[in-house]
Amino acid sequence: MESVKIKTQYWDMAANIYHPPGFDAQKKYPAIMSAHPIGSCKEQTAGNVYGEALAKEGFVVIAFDRSTQGQSGGEPRYIEDPALAVEDFSRVTDYLVTLPYVDADRIGVLGICGGGGYAINATMIERRIKALVSITGVNYGRLCREGFSGFDPIGQMEQVAAQRTAEARGEARQVDLFVPPSMDVATEAGITDIDVLGATDYYRNRCINDNAGTRALFSRRAGSAAWDAFHLAETLLTTPMMVVVGDKPGGFGAYRDGLEIYARAASKVKELVVVEGFSHYDLYDQPEPVGQALDRVLPFFKENL
Repeated sequence: MESVKIKTQYWDMAANIYHPPGFDAQKKYPAIMSAHPIGSCKEQTAGNVYGEALAKEGFVVIAFDRSTQGQSGGEPRYIEDPALAVEDFSRVTDYLVTLPYVDADRIGVLGICGGGGYAINATMIERRIKALVSITGVNYGRLCREGFSGFDPIGQMEQVAAQRTAEARGEARQVDLFVPPSMDVATEAGITDIDVLGATDYYRNRCINDNAGTRALFSRRAGSAAWDAFHLAETLLTTPMMVVVGDKPGGFGAYRDGLEIYARAASKVKELVVVEGFSHYDLYDQPEPVGQALDRVLPFFKENL
């Protein structure tokens, strides 16, 4: 694995590049961008699970921290802004096409959770992406309008406006946690949703990493409520696409979103993979569901890149 800094107009982005076995810098390889979940970082699932697995099968894989998150630059920190997130895919693509060992005509993307929703949206406008895989992808805009706002997006945007005014006047920033700080806290709060419990177990127990924010700056959330990862998919999403979901749905809505984008996408080549008996966070790192996903994802990328 090679750690790199991607220079952009505004700040540096941090990324890890995974090379195939027997890597030869004089050759040309297909490349895949691997995008981390909401509140996550490049070291979690995007890199240490899917990145490593794809590299072993002959792909150059770049797992990157989105702007303002992980080890990437950008201020203020922990902005979960879909427009900024989608632009990051083009910034990483700009970097990939400068690498002499990357075949610029064979670049794909894989995104997990919110990274899957961002990857879907980015693929519509970034025509250098030739193949798309969404792993338990979530439409972050829909989630912000629904569960994250208590199904009151207007009320939340009014609160965001008030908080942004307060911060502009020098008051403290409000940074919200996406998941409880521990499983004990989640249990004490009476949380039963499979996705919230799965997220807590993953980030607090199974894959702890100091680069993972698992939080977002509240005063910059308004734009998310007005955003839709799937907007114009019937017209603009024509790239070969695979959508992978578990069949045990939770509150974050990946199962629902996966079926929706599969139905709406204009792609002539598209596949829906439902991993039976597993939930959203099982597809992050659990060997059986991840293995089932990769059994379909690897041939898909080999055929379409």
